[in-house]
Amino acid sequence: MSPITLSAIAFVCILTGTLVGMLLRNRLPDHYLGSDAKDVVRLGAGLIGTIAALVLGLLIASAKTSYDTQVSQLKQLTADVILLDQLLAQYGPEAAPVRNLLRGAVDAVAGRIWHENGSAPARNAPFQATAAGEGFIVKLHQLSPQTDEQRSLKNRATEVTANIARTRLLLYTQGDNPIPMPFLIVLIFWVSIIFANFSLFAEPKPIVIGALFVFALSAAAAIFLVLELGQPFSGMMQISSIPLRSALAPL
Repeated sequence: MSPITLSAIAFVCILTGTLVGMLLRNRLPDHYLGSDAKDVVRLGAGLIGTIAALVLGLLIASAKTSYDTQVSQLKQLTADVILLDQLLAQYGPEAAPVRNLLRGAVDAVAGRIWHENGSAPARNAPFQATAAGEGFIVKLHQLSPQTDEQRSLKNRATEVTANIARTRLLLYTQGDNPIPMPFLIVLIFWVSIIFANFSLFAEPKPIVIGALFVFALSAAAAIFLVLELGQPFSGMMQISSIPLRSALAPL
């Protein structure tokens, strides 16, 4: 499910918890809501709130780490592409056809990366190399160095190509959302209990209802942001593909 759908479900669950608390307040006898009961319920809600804060912090850290890792890998991929093009330029005019193929391969790889990480069916599909990328590798191996310098440049270009392929595969294997669904379900359940506690001991005045609505929306928005961080190639916080696509100027 998309982050907006999961966040909407979380918002509904939190509001449901709030309504349950209001219903219990109206139906329970007054002696059930005495000072002792308030103290116990509030202490329990405080404990759950602390645990929920720890879990939320863990989810944020996990999502942020995954996001930063993929940003770093994409930067490394872009830098390696630029370095590879410079090595081929130093090789000489014989490498011009290979450089042209490299430009087409970069655009194809960029499209595949954002497509693989943008939809669930694409993420679950087996990995397939692009035809442009395979054609580039074939042409690179077909280069025939005439001097020691060209031989060294071809070897370095081959190494950089291997690094690009390795980074590409890492981006493919990290396409899944790093946030475990059980963590998210339990977190939503805990937050719903906390909001039920809020409404259980508060008079349902307009200001209280409005405040609880805003608080529930804020909690759902926090979950939405965490889920968005877990999908860096789609959604509102996606990584831009422009730096990779525009890394190489046309020949």
